[in-house]
Parts: sequence; C-alpha cells; structure tokens
Amino acid sequence: MVNTLEQFSRFIELKDITVKSNGRTILSIAHAVIPADRITACIGPNGAGKTTLLKLLNGLIKPDTGTIRYSFANKTALVLHHTPMIKASAKANLSLVKDVDASITAAEIDAVLKQVGLNNLASSPAHRLSAGERQKLCLGRAILQKPNLVLLDEPTANLDPNTTEQVEEMIRQFDAQGTDVIFSSHQLAQVQRLAKFILFIDQGEIKEKGSAGPFFADPQTQAAKRYLYQELI
Repeated sequence: MVNTLEQFSRFIELKDITVKSNGRTILSIAHAVIPADRITACIGPNGAGKTTLLKLLNGLIKPDTGTIRYSFANKTALVLHHTPMIKASAKANLSLVKDVDASITAAEIDAVLKQVGLNNLASSPAHRLSAGERQKLCLGRAILQKPNLVLLDEPTANLDPNTTEQVEEMIRQFDAQGTDVIFSSHQLAQVQRLAKFILFIDQGEIKEKGSAGPFFADPQTQAAKRYLYQELI
C-alpha cells in the first residue's frame, strides 16, 4: 500500500497499530496515512473496527502496539453513535462541556443551541428528545469544544430524512469552517454526498483507501467490491 504524505496538507500517520480486546485483534494496521484536510469516511461491514479506529484517533483508547502521529496540533471532538444523556435539560447536557473547558460561556452555549436548532427545547428533558434532537445536541457539544478535527460515529443512524439532511449540512459547515471531519457510515449514498476520501475497513484492517470518486467507480480489492455490491443491490 503506497502512501504519499505530500498530497495531504494535514494527516494522521499510523504505524504498526494493533488493538486487542479479550484476546481478539480488533484493529491491525501496519501503516496508513489518513488525510485530515478533507471530509473522510470510514466504511465497512459491522464489526470491522470503524468505531475502534475513531476512538483510537480521539485518544479515548490506546493501541496495544504501534504509534499515531499527527502532522498538526490536534484538538479532537468525538461523537459516538450512542451518547448517554443525564436526566436534565437539553441546555444542562450541553453545558457539560464546561467540565472540559471552563472558559466556555453561557452566551456561547445559547448561541450553539440556536445554531443546532434546539433553542426552543433548551428546557426540555434531554432524555426525552427525539433521536435526531439528541444527535444535534451531541453535535452542539462538539461545536463548543472548538476542535480542528471532528470524529463522528454513524452520525445519522436511525434518523429521518429531514434530520439526516440537517446533520449532513452541519458536517459541511464543519468542513467549510476549517474543521476536518472523519465519520463512519453504512449509508453509501450519504458517503458519496459528503466524503472526499474513503477508508474501507474490513476485519480490523484498512483494506483500501483513496479518493471517493475512483473508489466507488472502480474499487481495487475483492473485499471492497463485495461490500459495495452487497450494500448497493
């Protein structure tokens, strides 16, 4: 697998990475360079290791072996598919980010509530919000952290088409404002709408990667061909 660092203005380099759990290898990546200067999508079957990779890039978990090198001073925000809510208002849940960064102001929290379309639900119990509203709340938390890299795990899973469109627009806004995005998704139409670069992960390995257009037009590995065929028929 050939990697050319020069084509990316910002990147993450993984070397000799393994992540194990209960004796099973979850990730095994000998060498990979992941761009962090464009919207990148992680795709692959269930259990392939996509969520583990996002947690690894965020620093939430450490590799059993290997190194991760960022070409930039990274500040990441991770939004997992299932993010728990405390039994309090939407605004109180959003305000939890102050535990990480005490400099975040009440005015900034109010502004983000409006930005994600939840200002009318600020006093509503967060655990009673719809799945789409909870996801917007999680994205609001990410916005408040002022990251330069956002990692999203299945950001529109189980959302209706209207909310999916709104979340996709928020992802585009991150990109337009210079915040890079790496997200996982099983929705290949969504990946084609958003992503400029693809990481295809299968059985804990990055089996194929490259620009989105060529990947979808002519995947180079049998594993990717099978996956695309199964997902698109």
